[in-house]
Amino acid sequence: MIDTFQAKCGACGPGYKTPLDAMKGPREEIVYLPCIYRNTGIEKPDYLATVDVDPKSPHYCQVIHRLPMPNLRDELHHSGWNTCSSSFGDVTKKRNRLLLPSLISSRIYVVDVGTDMRAPRIHKMIEPVDVFWKCDLANPHTTHCLGNGEIMISSMGDPSGNGKGGFILLDGETFEVKGNWEKGSNIPALGYDFWYQPRHNVLMSTEWGIPKVLANGLDPADLKTGSYGRHINVWDWTTHVFTQSIDLGEDSIPLEIRFLHNPDAAEGYVGCALSSAIHRFYKTGNGNWAAEKVVQVPSKKVNGWLFPDMPGLITDILISLDDRFLYFSNWLHGDIRQYDISNTRKPKLVGQVFLGGKIPRDGPIVVVEDQELNCQPEPFVIKGKRVQGGPQMIQLSLDGKRLYVSTSLYSGWDKQFYPDLIKEGSVMLQIDVDTVKGGLKVNKNFLVDFGSEPDGPVLAHEIRYPGGDCSSDIWV
Repeated sequence: MIDTFQAKCGACGPGYKTPLDAMKGPREEIVYLPCIYRNTGIEKPDYLATVDVDPKSPHYCQVIHRLPMPNLRDELHHSGWNTCSSSFGDVTKKRNRLLLPSLISSRIYVVDVGTDMRAPRIHKMIEPVDVFWKCDLANPHTTHCLGNGEIMISSMGDPSGNGKGGFILLDGETFEVKGNWEKGSNIPALGYDFWYQPRHNVLMSTEWGIPKVLANGLDPADLKTGSYGRHINVWDWTTHVFTQSIDLGEDSIPLEIRFLHNPDAAEGYVGCALSSAIHRFYKTGNGNWAAEKVVQVPSKKVNGWLFPDMPGLITDILISLDDRFLYFSNWLHGDIRQYDISNTRKPKLVGQVFLGGKIPRDGPIVVVEDQELNCQPEPFVIKGKRVQGGPQMIQLSLDGKRLYVSTSLYSGWDKQFYPDLIKEGSVMLQIDVDTVKGGLKVNKNFLVDFGSEPDGPVLAHEIRYPGGDCSSDIWV
């Protein structure tokens, strides 16, 4: 089958010349999601699901293919490409391999999506021992393709389960582990996500926590022991040296980080999970980097929960390809928000929708003080199914008009915070976006129910398009 996304680019190489060109790309017809069985009680391997999202298709909103991994309890999490728009112009490159790092096993799967993008197959498997011995790293998280043809994967830890914020470098053709990207002995104690901007000679990385501490859930006692992150870490892109650390405050836990898509931009945003804040990071006049808080989601005072104050828990953020809108999800409060970032220092809330969460009015948690809502939201039901969990991973269509949402965060935390999500499986939803004035509206005709999978309810996580998207492509 011809990859229509690649064909649209002609002989230009993978991806698109600019972010605005990408916005004119074809409408998504299928998406890929890693599906996780770890911590569900079902002894089956994780798998990559291919979902039909073409409204004209007879298989609309259905899983049309499942690619099981050869091992149990990997905890597939995020995915990334062998090559992308950072290599635009190189006609020798093809976006035909999807990388699936395993957060717990540290195994890395290379999946062939080029032969038949609707029915992916395993191309290669990188065993944990290769990563351990060649890099002294483990718990791989974010994958980004580099303009030179290599592939880079951030790590969260070392082979013993301690925190370590390094990077695994793979050969883009053979997928052999080449070693570490970082140079020198000064390495951040924690790692998670990253983004790079070569025109400003910088890479930014974030911190979740110590892998062996967070693996099976969140213990409040660990928040005071330095087990969770609070920094944006700044790297020199040319020398691969760690140069600066920006402190975002105690109990912040900065997760997803995004530069503006314009490769000339010297600013972007990071979402802090526990502090429920969005910080804008930017280059200062003296060439260093700094951050300022630009959005704060107030905690809600509650009865009947783990803490007396419930944070929103910002777990994913996105920026539209034209750098006009910022989106993020509050996994605990249950809402997704859209902000106009025409003024990057003063984001303006223009859209909000509730899709579940911990505080529906018929649940066991009582909100006793709320700075934003007059009453607790109604439970979210779509096509007769009550959605468990809250909005978590988000992905925006290239044209910015459709926002896809899944509800699983990570199996260990799903089990702790949303036990019914483990029992019933996650869902994928779609939100219609007003790209003129701003605004979000649930598409009531769209539901992918991963609770009805053949081997039992499963936890579907990150959403990825075959032709790249606003969280996988970087322009250089």
